[in-house]
Amino acid sequence: MQQDPADAARPAGIDGSDLKGPFAVGEYAEALRAQLRGFARVQVFGEVSSLGIRANAVYFELRDARGALPCAMWRDDYDRSGVELANGAQVVLAGGCDYYPGSATSSPSFSFRATGLELAGEGELLAQIERLRRRLAEDGLAGDGRPQWLLDRPTLPRSIGVVTGEGGKARDDVLAGLRRRGWAGRLVWGFAPVQDRRAAPAIARAVQDLAALAEVDVIVVARGGGSVMDLMAFSDETLCRTIALLPVPVIASVGHHTDRTLIDDVAALSCSTPTHAAESAVRIDCAQARTSLLGAARRLDRCGRRAVVDRARRLSALARAPAQHVARQRSWLHQKLRELRASGGRQLAAREQTTGRHLVVLGRKVAATTRDRDRAEARLRAAPADLERSARTSLVRRRRELGRLHATLLAHDPERTLERGYALVEDADGQIVTSAAAARAAARVSVRFHDDRVGARIDDR
Repeated sequence: MQQDPADAARPAGIDGSDLKGPFAVGEYAEALRAQLRGFARVQVFGEVSSLGIRANAVYFELRDARGALPCAMWRDDYDRSGVELANGAQVVLAGGCDYYPGSATSSPSFSFRATGLELAGEGELLAQIERLRRRLAEDGLAGDGRPQWLLDRPTLPRSIGVVTGEGGKARDDVLAGLRRRGWAGRLVWGFAPVQDRRAAPAIARAVQDLAALAEVDVIVVARGGGSVMDLMAFSDETLCRTIALLPVPVIASVGHHTDRTLIDDVAALSCSTPTHAAESAVRIDCAQARTSLLGAARRLDRCGRRAVVDRARRLSALARAPAQHVARQRSWLHQKLRELRASGGRQLAAREQTTGRHLVVLGRKVAATTRDRDRAEARLRAAPADLERSARTSLVRRRRELGRLHATLLAHDPERTLERGYALVEDADGQIVTSAAAARAAARVSVRFHDDRVGARIDDR
């Protein structure tokens, strides 16, 4: 009978030990895998974190308040479930324990091999973050209600403070962004852990220390990507309130494009990458600005030199011929003087002619006034006789008119009518009775003759 090579290479066990073995590692790993796969298949639920989707499998962790479980799922099973996983999602998994024994060149691993997947609602972690986000907005520390001084950032800061991990890639990205801007100011580092339960207090102390430096104009908080659990430190309420109340604007760059933490809501600006944050801190391209400023300075220098040369030539021309210039000015003044004298003579002659015409017109007006005065005196001397004659004529005419009116009045006098035999009938109130019906209605009337009045009673009913 031939001996098994593995048995021939099996070493002796530990003296005094009552344990079985020793077994080869591969043998024990295979037995362990068989034992784990023999466990009952169950359903578990929890919150997804550290999600990684590969071409043939999906890897993630399922967590709750009491523990965590590494999980794996074949890509075919994941696609058949129709669920789009995301960090922080609450899910239910169906499956069982699995173990990869590893090899001489690969490490072993334990996982919960999932064959079924369903969403169970939003994770408690994301719900807590959303509640805190609403509370910060109600306090005016996030969203549009933030004070304006928190959002104001200098265009070209003299000194920039950066809070990040000391050995992280975000540090190199910030430096690359500042180099791309050509910025040559002072950079103050505030190194702090960016992933564990100690990270949030350390980051808060770092930003407070940087804000206490008078020369720091803006602060950048930077970290690379990660799961929701990895970025939880940047959703800490104390850290968010500290950043919201700092007197120095803070630029947040935490995670990748799709990651959103609470520090992004309270910061003056939220950027997708540390490089973008560095470029946003320095809002102008310093190299391009220097080039533009140098070009403007050169144009100003050329224009200044040209202006100086032009004025020097002008002064030189004036200095070479001052006598000619004075002679030209004297000739110009003489010409103006002659024109002034000639103009004055013409004006004087014109005024003399105008004055003569005015004297002639004035003499004519004096003569006409004298004639008018003589006529007025003659009319005044004849006025008394004309007035007396007019008064007599008017008096005769008025007397004649008065006699005519007196005759007309007598012709219409009722008394004259009564003298001819007529009478007036009046009622008790003195009103004229003009009909028989009115007389019957009055019963007693008064009959007026030209010499007296008599009473009468109407008996005809």
